[in-house]
Amino acid sequence: MQSLFKCAVAFTSFKVEYVFTDKTGTLTENNMEFIECCVDGNVYIPHAICNGQILSAASSIDMIDSSPGGYRREYEDLFFRALCLCHTVQVKEEETVDGIKRGIHQGRPTSFYISSSPDEVALVEGMKRLGYTYLRLKDNYMEILNKDDEIERFELLHVLNFDSVRRRMSVIVKSISGEYLMFCKGADSSIFPRVVSGKVEQVKTHVEQNAVEGLRTLCVAYRRLSESEYQEACHYLTEAKLALQDREQRLAQAYDVIERDFVLLGATAVEDRLQEKAADTIESLHKAGIKVWVLTGDKMETATATCYASKLFRRSTQILELTKKRTKEQSLHDVLFELSRTVLRQRSISGLSVDCLDFGLIIDGATLSAVLKPSQEVSGHGNYREIFLEICRNCSAVLCCRMAPLQKAQIVKLIKSSKEHPITLAVGDGANDVSMILEAHVGIGIMGKEGRQAARNSDYAIPKFKHLKKMLLVHGHYYYIRIAELVQYFFYKNVCFIFPQFLYQFFCGFSQQPLYDTAYLTLYNISFTSLPILLYSLVEQHVTIDTLKREPSLYRDIAKNSLLRWPVFLYWTCLGVFDAVIFFFGAYFLFDNTTFTSNGQLMTTNTQMMFGNWTFGTLIFTVLVFTVTLKLALDTRHWTWINHFVIWGSLLFYVIFSLLWGGIIWPFLNYQRMYYVFMQMLSSGPAWLSIILLITVSLLPDVIKKVLCRAICPTATERAQISQKLLPGSVAEVTPLSFRRSYKGRSTDSTLLHLGAAETLSLRSCSPLPQKLLAHLAEGGGSDLTSLSPYMLRLSGAGVAYYAPGPETPV
Repeated sequence: MQSLFKCAVAFTSFKVEYVFTDKTGTLTENNMEFIECCVDGNVYIPHAICNGQILSAASSIDMIDSSPGGYRREYEDLFFRALCLCHTVQVKEEETVDGIKRGIHQGRPTSFYISSSPDEVALVEGMKRLGYTYLRLKDNYMEILNKDDEIERFELLHVLNFDSVRRRMSVIVKSISGEYLMFCKGADSSIFPRVVSGKVEQVKTHVEQNAVEGLRTLCVAYRRLSESEYQEACHYLTEAKLALQDREQRLAQAYDVIERDFVLLGATAVEDRLQEKAADTIESLHKAGIKVWVLTGDKMETATATCYASKLFRRSTQILELTKKRTKEQSLHDVLFELSRTVLRQRSISGLSVDCLDFGLIIDGATLSAVLKPSQEVSGHGNYREIFLEICRNCSAVLCCRMAPLQKAQIVKLIKSSKEHPITLAVGDGANDVSMILEAHVGIGIMGKEGRQAARNSDYAIPKFKHLKKMLLVHGHYYYIRIAELVQYFFYKNVCFIFPQFLYQFFCGFSQQPLYDTAYLTLYNISFTSLPILLYSLVEQHVTIDTLKREPSLYRDIAKNSLLRWPVFLYWTCLGVFDAVIFFFGAYFLFDNTTFTSNGQLMTTNTQMMFGNWTFGTLIFTVLVFTVTLKLALDTRHWTWINHFVIWGSLLFYVIFSLLWGGIIWPFLNYQRMYYVFMQMLSSGPAWLSIILLITVSLLPDVIKKVLCRAICPTATERAQISQKLLPGSVAEVTPLSFRRSYKGRSTDSTLLHLGAAETLSLRSCSPLPQKLLAHLAEGGGSDLTSLSPYMLRLSGAGVAYYAPGPETPV
C-alpha cells in the first residue's frame, strides 16, 4: 500500500525538488583500487617507479620508503599481517574463465577474492601486490604467504563484525607461537580515540592528505593480549552472544570494552573512481532547479573531493561548514546564526544585483544529531531545526558526511515534512540506503555491487547514476505533462458533455428529459473520446528527447506542480463551460424558426428539416464529439501514424455508429426514436454549416490564447518548440568566425567557415559541431590545418570538410 501511494505521488507530482544520493556505489563505481599505505610514517606504493624502472610486487616493499631508513621493521610485518587477517574475504581457487584455467601463475598460487565489501577485496589484493598473500581459511586457521614465500598460520578465534555505528571491525587470532593478537581496522574517527601509542600525528597528516585527494582511508591498529585478557574478552563476548534480550546492545557494549588500548600501525588509501557521466548528471539536475544532497558515511575531506569532482560543488561555490570541529570553537547556536545571517544577507544583496553567490553546506553526523535533538526546541536558544532548514533552502547543494543510515532517513524526513512539502527523491545502492529510499516520496535503487536490497525496496531500479538524468528530465517531464493533460482534459470534455444537459432542463420544464440518446450517453466516455486521450497520455512528446537532455532548464517549467494548479484548472473548466454554451445556444438559435407539420412533427421553416428533440440533441452531440477530439489534436505535438489512426478513427467510428444506430430498425429495442435522425440531419446543408461554424467558434478562443501567449510571453518549453520547428538540425554556437552560404545548384545546405588563406571549413549541421573544435577555431587554431586532425576532419583540396553521419540540413 505504501509503495502504491509513493508511485501515485511520483506520477501525479513528478516535480522532484530534492535529490538525496549516496556516494559510494552511487556516484562512484564502487570498484576499489589499492593506491598506497602508510606504515609507521613510511609510505608504500605497489609497483612504484624507481630510477625509471617499475618495481615488482615483491621488491617494491623495500624500495619505496619515503623516509630514511627503509629497513624492515616489526610494524611493517604486523601491518601487512593485519590487513591479511582482519577481513571477511572468501577465496576462490582453480577457476575456469572463458575456457582458460586460472589459478596458477609462475608456479605460485593465485586466488580470486570475494567479499560483501569491495574495500576489503581491494586491501587484500593490495597486500598481495606488496608481497603478502592471503591464501585461505581452512579448519578455522587463516593462512598467509609472506614475502619470503613462507606460509604463516593463525587460528581465528573471534570476529568482531563491522557495523555503521562503530565504523570498525576487529579479529582476535592466535599465532603458532601461542601469542594472542587483536587486529582492528576502521575509520580514523573511530580508531584514533582508542589508540595509546604509535606515530599518530604522522599517520593523521597522511590520512588527511589522502582524503583531500579523494581517496578512501582506513586506519589499522593492533593490541597484544595476555592469557587473562583473552579469557576476559571471551567471557564478555560469550555472555553477550548468549543473551536472550538486548543482544545487539550487549554485543556493542562488549565490543566497546574489548576494543581499546590499541597501538597504531598505519593507514591505507583506496581509490573509488567516479561513475561515467555522474558529473554531467548532477550539473544537469542543478540546471533543472533540483537541489542535490549527498549523504555519505565517508570522511569529510574524501566526500568533499568527490563533490568537487562530480560538480556538486563548483569552484565558485562558497562552502559553509557546520561540523564538529567548528562547533568546538564556537557554540552550535552561534555557528547556526552566523551561517543564517550570511545566507540571508547574500539573498538580500542578490535581489538587487544580477550576480548571485552560490552556497554549499557541509555538515557531519555529530552536528546533525545536535541540531535535530528534541531538547533544543524547548531551550532558550530557540528552534535549531528551522534555522538549519532556512540555511539549507538557500544552498544549491548540501554534503552530509559521517552519516549513519538512520540519520539519512532523518534528513529526508526533515526536508519532506518542512512547510513547503517538497517532492523528494532518494537514490542509493546498498542496504544502508534502504531507510532513506523508503522515507522519500520516490525511491531509486541502483543495482550495484552491494546486493539488491536497495533495488528491491525502491520504486524504480536503474543500473547507473547517469540514467537518473533521462529518468527525471525526460521521462519525468513527459509523465507530468501527460498526466496533467489527462486529468484536465477529462474534466474539460465532461463539462462540455454535461453542461448542455443542465441547460436543457430550463427548456423542458425540468421533466428529466435527456438531451442525448442513451447509446450516446453510454459510449461517450467509453468509445467516442477515450482512445485519443489514452494514447496522448502514453506517447505524447511536446519536445524531443534530445532537446530535454540538452536543455535541462526546461524542467523548471513544471516547477511547483505548475500545470495542476487552480488557475490552469479554472481555465480548462471555463473553456468547457464556454464550449458547452456555444454548443447549446448555437444550435438553439440557428434552428429557432420551426413549425408543426400536419402529422405533429417540428420542421424548420427555411430548411424544411425535421427538427425535434432527438435531432437537436444529436446535433449538439456531433459538435461536442468533434470539438473535444479536435481540441486534443491541437494540443498534440508528437504525431505518429497511431495518433492519426486513433484520432481520425474515433471520429469516423462515431459517424459510422450513428449511421448504423439510426439507419436500422433494431428488433431488440422497445423504441425507435433515433431512426433516420442522424441521416436526415446530415442530408441538410445548413446542418453541415452549423456543425462547422460551431466547432470553429468553440475552438477559436483556445487557439487565440495559444497564439498570443506564444507571441507575448512564451515559456522556455514553447521557445524550444519554436526553435525545434524552425531549426530541425542542431546549430553550432556563434563564434567570432564569419559564416557565409555556399550555393551550388540545388545543393544549398552547406555552410562554410572562413579560416583565412582562401581555406574554408564545410560544416554539416545534422549533428552539433564539437565544442572542442569551436574553442580551437576561436583561439585561432584554424590557421594551421594540420592542428584540426584530432577533431575528425578530412583534408580535401584547398578546404577542410567536417563530416557527420546523416543527411545535410541548412544552418
